[in-house]
Amino acid sequence: MLYPLPAVMVSCSENGKNNIITVAWTGTVCTNPPMLSISVRPERFSHGMIERTGEFAVNLTTKGLVRACDYCGVKSGRDTDKFQAAGLTACRADYIGAPLIAESPVNIECRVKQILRLGSHDMFLAEVLGVHVDRRYINTKGKLELEKAEPVVYSHGEYYGLGELLGTFGYSVKKAGERK
Repeated sequence: MLYPLPAVMVSCSENGKNNIITVAWTGTVCTNPPMLSISVRPERFSHGMIERTGEFAVNLTTKGLVRACDYCGVKSGRDTDKFQAAGLTACRADYIGAPLIAESPVNIECRVKQILRLGSHDMFLAEVLGVHVDRRYINTKGKLELEKAEPVVYSHGEYYGLGELLGTFGYSVKKAGERK
């Protein structure tokens, strides 16, 4: 019941065949070295590709990409070119053979370090090799303003946009008159 979760599109490639899988079970697991995890059912087409190549990219989803994200979650890459069918552009990554999704505001290149067989899903623990951020979402101070990209989350079969800013880390202990 740990909802909502980020809805991301995970891209992978094997032998020249690109694919995208929608994943909601994902998250940061370590700062140094930077690592994240995704959990994928073994019967999914992308699972085998990721397991054999040991790499994938996490591409953040926005309000403008939510239809493509949903499509990539319900169609199989076994018989569908999801990049073409969803109107997405594959672009070259710096560190892995899997493509990035050009329309995504943030792309994270990953190399699998460990696979944990958990039951219905296998968890791929991966080291982050590179992060690409669309410059439109970087302010003049160099801060990522991802909220401008309108990221989405997934909760019990439904996609939601994010709401208003409620506070920043540590705001509950700041003195009166300090910034939010």
